[in-house]
Amino acid sequence: MVARGAGVSQAPSNNASFGSIGQSVSQTPGAGSIPVLTLANDSLNIRIVAVNGAIIGRRKGPYTQFFENQAYVSGVHAQLKYNPGTGWSITDKHSSNGTKLNQHNLQPDVEMTLNNGDILTIANINLQVIIR
Repeated sequence: MVARGAGVSQAPSNNASFGSIGQSVSQTPGAGSIPVLTLANDSLNIRIVAVNGAIIGRRKGPYTQFFENQAYVSGVHAQLKYNPGTGWSITDKHSSNGTKLNQHNLQPDVEMTLNNGDILTIANINLQVIIR
């Protein structure tokens, strides 16, 4: 079962500077289209386009350039996943400093549905969830 988070707005808590990363996703309208999930923190210049099954972490996954110098982010911190029935979700992978969705701590290995406008916190880095 996938739990849902409630929308809460929150200011970024980390002042580090990062580059940007993205992956082009080709989509056609209709059945089989996967909505594009972007995780963004404009003040930190972070704009991540999600890849189904991707790890978010300091040492593993396609987004390491954002987190490799962030001591509070675990080597393997969380995982993004797309399910056709429920949409995009995040799962904490037993991270040291936790993952939060709208200020609520995620339990390890419990998949939580992401909704447009949610705030996802990876350790001490806030990311706005944009789903289009």
